[in-house]
Formats: sequence, structure tokens, C-alpha cells
Amino acid sequence: MALIAPQVTGALPADDARKLKRALEGSHDITVFVDGTVHRLPRQARDAVVDLLTRFSEGDAVTVSSVEEMLTTSRAAELAGISHTYLRNMTDRGEIPVQYRGTHRRIRLTDIMAWLETQKKSAALLETDQSKDPENS
Repeated sequence: MALIAPQVTGALPADDARKLKRALEGSHDITVFVDGTVHRLPRQARDAVVDLLTRFSEGDAVTVSSVEEMLTTSRAAELAGISHTYLRNMTDRGEIPVQYRGTHRRIRLTDIMAWLETQKKSAALLETDQSKDPENS
């Protein structure tokens, strides 16, 4: 896959962001028109477009770039928001699968995304458990 340079787009003006946020509330359905033709997006594309629009509606600037399927440990750590050393330790413990290209580690994008999803679920469970525990209130 050829990588294209990231494109950074500034945040929307506050009024436009509010209108977009109202339009997105409770909806994850998007109709796309290209040259007057309606296109139904595959799930992954739809999810990416909804995520992009949601970030804009929250007043965020957005960077769009392509990602290689096999990532270097540096890129995988950056994507996961963790340190390179922490990621290497997780691969050493077998928590995240790794493939070697010679002496270089490569990590599948899907493995990093799966790990991030488990982290989100663990955090949500912990938050739920803490809200039920009267001693933490």
C-alpha cells in the first residue's frame, strides 16, 4: 500500500461544529453522493466518515493519513498512545503478536486496534464497577 502524506484540516467554526453535532446525534447512517450518484459505504468506510464528522462536530482539528497494514514498533506505539519500550515489553510477553522481518519487529494494525479495543472495554468495566462500589463514592 502506498502511503499518502497526511492531510491536516483545521477545526470547524463553532457554529458549523454545533450544527454538525446536532445532525449526527443518534445517527450513524450517512448517504454519500459522488457526481450525483448515491453510494452506500462499506461498514469500515462509514465508521471512518462518522468518526471524522464527530471529531469535527466536537471542534477538533483532524489529520487524515493512510496506515500500513504492518507497522513498525515505533508507529504502532504512536498509534496506541504508549511508549515504544512499553510496546516492546508487551510483544516480549506475548500480549501483542509480533512478526520479525530480519531483526526488525512488525506489528499488524489489526492487532494494535484489537488491543486498543480491549483497553477501552477494560476501562469501561472498571468505571462501571467503581460507580457501583459505595466506598469509591
